[in-house]
Amino acid sequence: MVGNDAAGAKRTISWFVLGLMSSVTFVGILSELVPSGILPQMAADLGIDEGDVGFLVGVYALASAIFAIPLISLTLTMNRKLLLLLLLAGFAVSNLVVAVSTSYEVIVACRILGGLCAGVMWPMIAAYGTRLVPRNMHGRAITVIMSGNTLGISIGLPVMTMIGVTFDWRAAFAVLGVIVVAIAVLAYLYIPSVKGERMSKTNSPLAIIRMPAILIVLLLTFLSVVAHYGIYTYITLLVQMLDLIGGIGLALLIFGIGSVISVILSARYIDAYLQPLIVTALATGGIAMALFLAFPSSLAVSIVGFFLWGLAFGPLVTMYQTAVSRQIDEAKDVATSVQSSVFNFSIMIATFIGGMLLEGFLGSFDVNGVIYLSLICFILAIAVALMAKQTLRSS
Repeated sequence: MVGNDAAGAKRTISWFVLGLMSSVTFVGILSELVPSGILPQMAADLGIDEGDVGFLVGVYALASAIFAIPLISLTLTMNRKLLLLLLLAGFAVSNLVVAVSTSYEVIVACRILGGLCAGVMWPMIAAYGTRLVPRNMHGRAITVIMSGNTLGISIGLPVMTMIGVTFDWRAAFAVLGVIVVAIAVLAYLYIPSVKGERMSKTNSPLAIIRMPAILIVLLLTFLSVVAHYGIYTYITLLVQMLDLIGGIGLALLIFGIGSVISVILSARYIDAYLQPLIVTALATGGIAMALFLAFPSSLAVSIVGFFLWGLAFGPLVTMYQTAVSRQIDEAKDVATSVQSSVFNFSIMIATFIGGMLLEGFLGSFDVNGVIYLSLICFILAIAVALMAKQTLRSS
């Protein structure tokens, strides 16, 4: 289905198109995280420290966070389909060149390219999807599109890691690059074309961050991301503390199952029950942290904890992008780019604070200190969400 009229697209949009758009977020998150799964192999082959490989993930996220807002503003008037195809081309080049390069500097440059593409893709594709469906389906469209993020973390990354470990780390990047090319071809054939929008004084980044409702959603984004990623970054240490039989593999499996289930439930209820969904997800995450603290020696409780944490994590991106999308009628890309930048910076802050807790710079804490940090942020976020009934209104 190829169309040039947004109104016509709304009448004829199919779940296949939204699913195809979710495959873009799927390869987007994989492009960011693949090095973390094959870190030892890359370090050994390139003759660099493992910290240098970790930098390849960090520089990707940093480029996304810094340049998301300016690049979204610069490309706002561009046809959405053309922009999506250019971004997919950037992802393909980034991964395929890394697959054949022996130069660390070239690999870093490719990672920056991938990060720039991701910085535009994450907010753009959510707004793109909302323009293909009626207003009362915005939350569902965003949930379906962003489900690629959850599936990428829970399913895609383990598969790519297996390819990199079994064959060669370069094979993982090569396979990912080929998948991106295939998605680009399908996007060219089936995703409807939608015109860009004009920037105005009312939809500029500066105007958007002055809106009280947007600031509330950004605060919720910050608290929720710190709550989740503060401990997720150090999940290996959490598993060690719990002495979980099955190790990190079992923890991620249970976590992934919970995430997938919550994404499915979110797609069904997010448009009609946005605030209850957010409060429930935050409370579920808080309960999971409390279980880890209260019953650190119980295998059954630990499994329940990871499952509940996965349930809370699954709709994290879609909840707040949906909330932001409802606050503005035009140039939703700009609004979601602001939220996306806050999301990425919050991950860095969460990692930094968690590291300081583990190193003892903020007191005598171990991984329990990071869990307490997450629990406190969940509680604060619940309080904000309960008071933000109008901001988190249903469609």
